[in-house]
Amino acid sequence: MYNRVALVGLGLIASSMFWAMKRAGIEAHVAGYARSAQTRDTAREIGLCDSVHDTLAACVTDADLVVLCVPIGAMEAVAKEIAPFLAPGATVTDVGSVKRAVIEAVGPHLPDAVHFVPGHPLAGTEHSGPRSGFAELFDNRWHVLTPNGADTQAVAQLRAYWEALGANVDEMEPDHHDLVLAVTSHAPHLIAYTMVGVADDLQRVTNNEVVNYSATGFRDFTRIAASDPTMWRDVFLTNKDATLEILGRFTEELFALQRAIRQGDGDHLHEYFTRTRAIRRGIIDAGQDTAAPNFGRRS
Repeated sequence: MYNRVALVGLGLIASSMFWAMKRAGIEAHVAGYARSAQTRDTAREIGLCDSVHDTLAACVTDADLVVLCVPIGAMEAVAKEIAPFLAPGATVTDVGSVKRAVIEAVGPHLPDAVHFVPGHPLAGTEHSGPRSGFAELFDNRWHVLTPNGADTQAVAQLRAYWEALGANVDEMEPDHHDLVLAVTSHAPHLIAYTMVGVADDLQRVTNNEVVNYSATGFRDFTRIAASDPTMWRDVFLTNKDATLEILGRFTEELFALQRAIRQGDGDHLHEYFTRTRAIRRGIIDAGQDTAAPNFGRRS
């Protein structure tokens, strides 16, 4: 494995990585850094990371794996700052939900002797911050690597690392990753945010009844709208084309359903719901969720 792992940014993903490493018995020294002094103090308080540093330079010095766990919009500035302190032969990776933008923002600033292997763990909850992490977050979830020509040995080592944390690992081309994630993550989050916005408008008319009497459909569907606003702002600004393409297709589907409801076309509605229910059940069968209404997440 690695001797020293530097986690830059100490939110849900980084904290879960640390606890998963401890569970797996990985003996690497884990160094952590967060821009906020309050976050660093919290990390020290809960024992998150073997050492918590007040500067990026101190965190990444001598690390043979550096993981960028910061919002996509901050990655270029972080890459510029850490570049002079990276050890030759070190691997730099990230956990961003968009890959092409990260490659363009980070890659040009890293030394030639450093291996850059972008990645994305397809795991998370709506919670954020250093206290939100837990060792089981990556269990049987996919971690996608987008090597983009990176050294094969560095890729293999990073794959083994994520597998030790409990993840299934796959590789994709960066642009294909961004399109797939626009379908499976980015557009659904935007739709969930929009539905909460509609509820916010309605509750002013209904004296909070929309929120107070939220049934499981609204509660579960909009759970992801509690996710970190900074992260999702950056996701939509950096994966604009793929997200807009999927939203356009979603709008077409929605208009077709709207027409079927208006025309009383029950056959169309039943066929559509039957087909889409089968896809949803396929997600459960693939082990990527459970039938429980809370999506299998811990409360």
